[in-house]
Amino acid sequence: MSVTTTYFDTLPKNFTQVQVASNDQGIETAAFLEATEGLIALLDLLGSAAFKPVQSDMAGNVKKIRDKYVTDTAKYTTLQAIVLDEKADKKKTATEGLLWLKRGLEFCAKALRRSHDQPSEELSDSFTKAYEETLKPFHGMFVRPIFTMAMKACPYRKDFYSKLGSDEARVQAQLDAWLVALEERLAILVRFYKDGQFE
Repeated sequence: MSVTTTYFDTLPKNFTQVQVASNDQGIETAAFLEATEGLIALLDLLGSAAFKPVQSDMAGNVKKIRDKYVTDTAKYTTLQAIVLDEKADKKKTATEGLLWLKRGLEFCAKALRRSHDQPSEELSDSFTKAYEETLKPFHGMFVRPIFTMAMKACPYRKDFYSKLGSDEARVQAQLDAWLVALEERLAILVRFYKDGQFE
């Protein structure tokens, strides 16, 4: 019996594969950025040009972190190492990039978690509520309308999930594992930024 390929099968790197140091002090930089690019690409499945600003913002922040990472891959094996190294610098490009990437990922994770846990809720509602809880407080009056429009442009739930794969049970199981891994790594970053006062 052949297994139907899902979106998660096509990812070069899954959040479940991103290594975390046993003391939660290190999240593997290269793998995390690669897994994040898979999430950014997943937003393409929403099929709306309105999500381009969201994707562009996240991709720009991935680039800021990667630009720092490639200057010394041995030194910057973890995201935390990059932030701690920039602590003394006046210009904290990667630190700010990771902060905003973290916020964008929290938004996506919360929206997809709501959608996964509440099968009767349409995507536009899941994404709107997630936006209000995560990114909206950090956005000014010019940015909010762009994101609000993107939330309203979400496709019907059934159309989005059908693009993730035809085997619904397998898609749901993979989505849940992917989300749990993302949420765990985000929780580590949230604590790290809060405890180190990097925000």
